[in-house]
Amino acid sequence: MVGVGHYAPAAILTNEDLEKVLDTSDEWITSRTGMKRRHVSAPNEATSDLALAAARHALESASLRADEIDCFIVSTVTPDYPFPATACIVASKLGAQNKAAFDIEIACSGFIYGLTVAASLIRSGVYKRVMLIGAETLTKIVNKKDRATAILFGDGAGAVILESSQEDSFLSSELGSDGSRPEILRVQAGGSRYALDPLRYDMGEQFIYMEGREVFKFAVTKMIDATETALSKANLTHSDLDFLIPHQANKRIIDAAAKYLDMPSEKVLINIHEYGNTSAASIPIALSEAVRSKKIKAGDIIVFVGFGGGLSWGAVTWRWAA
Repeated sequence: MVGVGHYAPAAILTNEDLEKVLDTSDEWITSRTGMKRRHVSAPNEATSDLALAAARHALESASLRADEIDCFIVSTVTPDYPFPATACIVASKLGAQNKAAFDIEIACSGFIYGLTVAASLIRSGVYKRVMLIGAETLTKIVNKKDRATAILFGDGAGAVILESSQEDSFLSSELGSDGSRPEILRVQAGGSRYALDPLRYDMGEQFIYMEGREVFKFAVTKMIDATETALSKANLTHSDLDFLIPHQANKRIIDAAAKYLDMPSEKVLINIHEYGNTSAASIPIALSEAVRSKKIKAGDIIVFVGFGGGLSWGAVTWRWAA
């Protein structure tokens, strides 16, 4: 990775703000999720706007122009439109209209899947440079009356630029999915299965629905299994790992997985208190903050691990070379 960047909207939604409109409290939210604040996009601020800001930061950090990027990938479940792809819009606004661009829609696992795809495109020689962006405006599809989900989600974007090099930083990948129970975590209406008609709109089926207990059990197991498998594929063990950068969905999930993996707290990067769950944006935002603070050094071994709707999960083992 030769460039990283992130962006979060200026507006903040705190636990104290939520106390005023929901039957909840700062103590309840913090103890169960680790969240304190979320960034909220403005009504006229779309996912491409967040992605564009993060992309510009990544280009600046890499000292590159947009037309030097061969392909743009955006991982998101909150695209500007059902189509065209948000990546096409971002590439165009950056001044790279003629370059390849496409979206990946695999929810909170989006950055892991995208990183695997982007690295594969470079390793196979198809492209020299790929920009991968995780960007979400989840607050636009949250039912603000549903305490189970309204407290969880925030908006933001993170971007990375991958470039071919003599030393391969991509050490392994483990991806998986189970589509047998989509009802556990989904947006019910708005696709070809259930059109968003007035009745379904009135029922709130255009919003995120989640069975929290089922997702929690699934998440802990899959984060552990994916991390261990990715390390094994790279012929590495827990002791070789310098940092674990997990999807920021719930601090209790992260803590449970880290404890099983015997990862000390200083090696697990967590920023959920500031951003909440930003889905595909959470891992690249955490990475960008760690790079900006010079926490990550050349040669560090990192596992990125995530889970989400699908159900889906994945982990990538990465050697930092920047």
